[in-house]
Amino acid sequence: MKKRDALFFISIFYYTDNSFERSKNSVKMREYVITTDNNADLPDSFLEKHHVGCTFLSYWMDGKAYTKENFLPSHDFYEAMRKGSLPTTAQVNPEQYWGLMEPYLKEGKDILHLAFSSGLSGTCNNASIAAAEMMEKYPDRKIIVVDTLAASLGQGLLVYYAVKEKEAGKDMEAVAKWLEDHKLNLVHLFTVSDLFHLHRGGRVSKTTAVVGTMLNIKPVLHVDNEGHLINIGKVRSRKKSLLELVNLMDQKIGSYRSTCDTIFISHGDCEEDAKFVADEVGKKYNLKTVLINPVSATIGAHSGPGTLALFFLGDER
Repeated sequence: MKKRDALFFISIFYYTDNSFERSKNSVKMREYVITTDNNADLPDSFLEKHHVGCTFLSYWMDGKAYTKENFLPSHDFYEAMRKGSLPTTAQVNPEQYWGLMEPYLKEGKDILHLAFSSGLSGTCNNASIAAAEMMEKYPDRKIIVVDTLAASLGQGLLVYYAVKEKEAGKDMEAVAKWLEDHKLNLVHLFTVSDLFHLHRGGRVSKTTAVVGTMLNIKPVLHVDNEGHLINIGKVRSRKKSLLELVNLMDQKIGSYRSTCDTIFISHGDCEEDAKFVADEVGKKYNLKTVLINPVSATIGAHSGPGTLALFFLGDER
């Protein structure tokens, strides 16, 4: 990709337009915050800059519990997996949602929460349980929980657009409606390097994992309209699997082709592959915003090192 065609940011954002500035003439509305969880895979710099609240799933590995306070650096986490460690994850429970949301309610703020796909975790349901309990305790406040039906930077891309809408002056109900109207336009395309981790998570059979590994077969998957991981193809060789993501983008983008200027790419400790995909997409689309960021441990535990995922808006998932 020519440097003048797009701006690349790895783990940080720079915004190329002024749509994030709240209009000084906007009608005063109820104050609210946007919150999410760490499976959105957004960099801390984005969350901090735009005052997005975040709660965190945790994981266990080699007999040790890992929470936000002691998460391993991304490379170290994936290196441990390469050496045979098998992490397991824990969803966010209702009590943890109280910890995230109640301080905002005490400040007199409403909450728009974008949750990890209900098709992949009980985290979204727990957010809804906690929200209902908190609205009983704080009847003057309102919490809207949106099931993003998304994962990783797919969920993160929806947070990004929600922030854009909010900072353009939209009230919470309008932003929530935008999300509901567009979340099934959020396309997830991804591939993995090692089928073993998908087999461990029940996504492919043992036979498929063994034979696929022997034949160097790489699966291509997406997240469907119910928020589930679905295998949609397979190719031989890593490079072909990366190019297939770009080819599928051309098929799925539809009417968004002329306006596509933003893509997010997440990776399981394979940054160079992520840059390769971004470059290939940039040859076809006039990109202004590209975010490349690691897949968090709580998703990477199930997909493994070498995961590469591409996210954008399109006509169909």
